[in-house]
Amino acid sequence: MTTDEHARFMRANQANWDARTPVHLASRFYGLDQDLDPARWFAGFEWEDLGELGGRDVLHLQCHLGTETLAFALRGARATGLDFSAASVAAARDIAAKAGLDVAYVQADVYDAVEALGGRRFDVVYTGKGALCYLPDLARWAGVVAQLLRPGGRLYIVEFHPLLNALGPKPAPGEGPELLLRHDYLGGGEAVHRDATHTYTDGPTVADATDSYEWMHGIDEVVNALTGAGLAIRRLRESDELPWPRWPQMVRTPSGWWRLPEPRIPLLYGLLATR
Repeated sequence: MTTDEHARFMRANQANWDARTPVHLASRFYGLDQDLDPARWFAGFEWEDLGELGGRDVLHLQCHLGTETLAFALRGARATGLDFSAASVAAARDIAAKAGLDVAYVQADVYDAVEALGGRRFDVVYTGKGALCYLPDLARWAGVVAQLLRPGGRLYIVEFHPLLNALGPKPAPGEGPELLLRHDYLGGGEAVHRDATHTYTDGPTVADATDSYEWMHGIDEVVNALTGAGLAIRRLRESDELPWPRWPQMVRTPSGWWRLPEPRIPLLYGLLATR
């Protein structure tokens, strides 16, 4: 795939997320008309791996509405969110202001983050839960992350497991309700084109700019991109729980999250790396 194609697909994704923003603001999924609870998007192991955040400079890449970014500010961090969608950044600023939290938001493509942030360095860079699939070049992304981190700084990724992304949520005609492997697990393939009028939320339909493009990334690709950029892998976790029920057959766990009844398979992973 050429650089021009990558740029065209990224522009389509930016327009798609601009169009998604009012849909998500109106959704019960995000629940912004209720009391904010940013911590509900985090697994307990995330806080264990992230450690003390008070007084730390924390950057949340591809932050969308900033609902997770707020959790860092609530834990005493100097929090910054970055997203390429102007509509998302405007909404995130409004949400933070209504919550009375001091969070800085910057609109920029993640590949341009170093320049957009004026060369600032951070103690922690956080990203995930549906972020990496919108990046065509993980090696380039890892190089950006390395430049954003102070020496000794930590990158923390919490991402949907490639196995989850490979499962097909809907049966084909004549098939039963079983989840089947329908997509590649491993990365390196062509972009996956989607044209959808509904997002992962219960919000209204997307009015326009319904095209989007995603790229599959196996865990090996993520690890090799990071080590190639000079980062050291410190911890890798796999979890069978998600913060919301992606499929009807999922059951609620004591943590308040959701898992498939059987068999136990990884749906989410957490990866800690340091510079």
